[in-house]
Amino acid sequence: MAAAPRRRAIPDAAVARLPVYHRCLLDLQAEGRTTVSSEQLAEMAGVNAAKVRKDLSHFGSYGTRGVGYEVDQLIIDLRRELGLEHDWPCVIVGAGNLGSALASFNGFRERGFTVVGILDVDPAKVGRRIGGLVVRHQDDLDELVAAEGVAIGIVAVPPAAAQEAADRLVAAGVTSILNFAPTVLDVPAGVHVRDVDLAVELQILAFHEERRPDGRNRRVVERVRS
Repeated sequence: MAAAPRRRAIPDAAVARLPVYHRCLLDLQAEGRTTVSSEQLAEMAGVNAAKVRKDLSHFGSYGTRGVGYEVDQLIIDLRRELGLEHDWPCVIVGAGNLGSALASFNGFRERGFTVVGILDVDPAKVGRRIGGLVVRHQDDLDELVAAEGVAIGIVAVPPAAAQEAADRLVAAGVTSILNFAPTVLDVPAGVHVRDVDLAVELQILAFHEERRPDGRNRRVVERVRS
């Protein structure tokens, strides 16, 4: 049997921009647009046109001079590269406010991700129905991962419980983790972790607001303090 063709390596920074391009292209498709130039896509994505062209060239999409990229075809190409040609079953560990909100979010399914389970250790939460799912005890994790073929786990627990949740996900066979807990997880080689720290993102926004040239936000803060 012939070996499967080796997929070309794409830099991590470029990979991080591909979902942004995909979202922009879906918006264009919804508007009925059939083509888009690198300049137009760059403006929508908040990057420069040269970066768009280089990122897309990593998987063989070069567009047509004077025309640009075909929106429908580029969406197909990006979905292939992002692994969105089939659904990805996910589990959420943590049925608190954040975990409950994530389990109820319909946008996951629209983008190719299906939450097949939400788990917790709190007896008061186990058995509750959230977003069409019944909260299961965390002891059911191994069975759920095996039955649903889960590769992606979402950690939505307090920081003190995050490492244990990650350990149990890894032990169950999960190889990719989206971590919402504001702590660094220690995982084995081969397990991918993406951290989403909402407080850090707010602090970055505050940094930019503090430096607005019109000084509007500083005046607001001073008025509130007074």
